[in-house]
Amino acid sequence: MIVSALILGIAGQIPSPMSAQQDHARLLKELGIERLRPGKDGMNPKNPNFANTDEAKSNPYPTIPALMTLNDGRAVAARRDWPKRRAEIVELLDREIYGRTPKRTPGVKWEVASTENLEIGGVKAVSQKLVGHVDNSSCPEIKVDIQLSLTLPAEVSRKSPVVLEFGFVFPRRPGAPATPPPPAPVWQVDALKRGWGFAILDPNSVQADNGGGLNRGIIGLVNKGLPRKSDDWGALKAWAWGAGRCLDLFSKNPKIDAKKVAIEGISRYGKASAVTMAYDQRFSAALIGSSGQGGVKIWRRDNGETVENVAGSGEYHWMAGNYVRYAGPLTPGDMPVDGHQLLALCAPRPTFVGIVSPKVEGIWIDLMGTFMATKLASPAWELLGKKGLSVTELPAEGTPAMAGDLAFSGHTGGHTNVPNFPSFFEFCARYWDKK
Repeated sequence: MIVSALILGIAGQIPSPMSAQQDHARLLKELGIERLRPGKDGMNPKNPNFANTDEAKSNPYPTIPALMTLNDGRAVAARRDWPKRRAEIVELLDREIYGRTPKRTPGVKWEVASTENLEIGGVKAVSQKLVGHVDNSSCPEIKVDIQLSLTLPAEVSRKSPVVLEFGFVFPRRPGAPATPPPPAPVWQVDALKRGWGFAILDPNSVQADNGGGLNRGIIGLVNKGLPRKSDDWGALKAWAWGAGRCLDLFSKNPKIDAKKVAIEGISRYGKASAVTMAYDQRFSAALIGSSGQGGVKIWRRDNGETVENVAGSGEYHWMAGNYVRYAGPLTPGDMPVDGHQLLALCAPRPTFVGIVSPKVEGIWIDLMGTFMATKLASPAWELLGKKGLSVTELPAEGTPAMAGDLAFSGHTGGHTNVPNFPSFFEFCARYWDKK
């Protein structure tokens, strides 16, 4: 099947989509991997492979890659050393974890699908639904239309900052994952009352959230429908690319202050918000919520979800193909890079790391691993003349540690960022509302 798909591609036809299982099997064969270690079971406590929550067993690998040491062993001692160290970390993340974003990607032409004048929480606003038509002249068979909603306060005398959320905008398309109804627009009302706008990007309109969609979406368009190479970008990088195209649009809007745009997301979209903030230095701030394995936690820990889970056929598409090697034959301890280094790439910009209590989230979330990564990333802010994390011990739930430019907060409000928005907005206001 793989050979025939490649022949069809050479002949100028787009191969039929493979299932996630088929593409995953193709990737393992390409990498010479016979079998991966199974991911942890998060449902059945009687399973011998049930996810670990015992902190005493959570750190099987004694060494975590150093943040402030160059590849040649020299210390990163001054601000002038950071660009080189940053470039080294980016290369490792590109090659081993998230994949390489193509140097050239298609342009996007935005269309206003609808405009509505409305009142939200007593604030007059203008809401637009926009569609970003990605140039598919190189491969007309693959169509990518980015779906975005943008709401701005109607009566303000200055350009508005904007909070961009990875979420869902338009009606769910056939085959897209089902999602619960959106919560009441509490944080959106707060944003508008502050004179800020909010926007919601549907990541699935950029790249499908499954391995079977890798020869469609922006990844498939760039590859003309052919399978990924092992260091090609995954869905997280593709979603981040989509967020960057939204920021391009905002920069042309005279009602938006494009230097004050935050990126926000929860769970897999928490991972995407971290990747976006790390790679696109135009974003002003970030709320990275419950990003878990592959996000801003220590990846080599054995607590809750593990590398093996993300490397399986259900989630591998988020990452570069090379990532799956760390679920066999390599181990997470062989990774040359880790989550605290991803987070450090957000420095020196204001970055708020949020996470749900494991009492609410269940065993899957690694609260301590996320806090560890935040502490280990803190020196990047300090090196660059900002204040790092303001605490050294895990703060109590509901008590954000946000005195520095790197903040951490745990809450008990469920799998959502909503409880952290009031604190995050206060955090952003320090930077956005300066006279």
